[in-house]
Amino acid sequence: MAEIVQSVDRSLCILEVLSDYEDGLGITEIAEKVDLHKSTVYRLLNTLVWKGYIKQNKNTSKYGLTLKLFELGNKKVEKMDFVTIAQPYLKELMEKTNEVVHLVVREENEIMYLAKVEPQKSMKMYTRIGMRKPMYCTAMGKAMMSQMSEEEVEEIWNGSDIKKLTENTIVDIEKLKESLSEIRKKGYAVDDQEVEIGIRCIGTVVKDHKNNVSGAISLSSSIITFTEDKIEYFSKMILECANKISKELGYRG
Repeated sequence: MAEIVQSVDRSLCILEVLSDYEDGLGITEIAEKVDLHKSTVYRLLNTLVWKGYIKQNKNTSKYGLTLKLFELGNKKVEKMDFVTIAQPYLKELMEKTNEVVHLVVREENEIMYLAKVEPQKSMKMYTRIGMRKPMYCTAMGKAMMSQMSEEEVEEIWNGSDIKKLTENTIVDIEKLKESLSEIRKKGYAVDDQEVEIGIRCIGTVVKDHKNNVSGAISLSSSIITFTEDKIEYFSKMILECANKISKELGYRG
């Protein structure tokens, strides 16, 4: 059995109990329902209040949930909506190119895979939904970084575990900045065997109605089928696909 952190377990029990009581509960009632001493419950409640997950009614002294849990859950829903909107365009791009298409979002200093569409051919990409990869060496990560300020780029770099994964991995921040400048001009990034030998990838960003980067999409395949001479052709197709998704999200740039 996995190791359980007692204080976290108790805090979550309190939240679960309070979710059933719209008008809230007093400290004695909460202590009885979670089977804990009032002093322990009081300390946990103070922490949950401080973090914004619950609030105390000054008139009744009862504790109730805030909307913070809803806000956190809603972020997940928004990402799922993003996938729903993007999915038909990702499938269309896959069918036109016969290559693997991915959709990712930024998670701190990494990208996280939200969707994957792949053709029916023998060679498979070892990626899965929920997988994370570094931003600094992936096409989609670099595409997103190209839209950031120099300070934010440095923050991501300093917060990443920089490793030379292959001979082509950029491990010098000045070289990365030069690369990001080129990506900014072209509108797309290329991972030419930087993460894995034998795999080439091209990526670009997707924007929303506020002109913010919502995520990124990519085309990936073996260098056997995704040859260098296809980069220009694929770049046009992926930019077109990203533009369609961005328009669906309200982007008018």
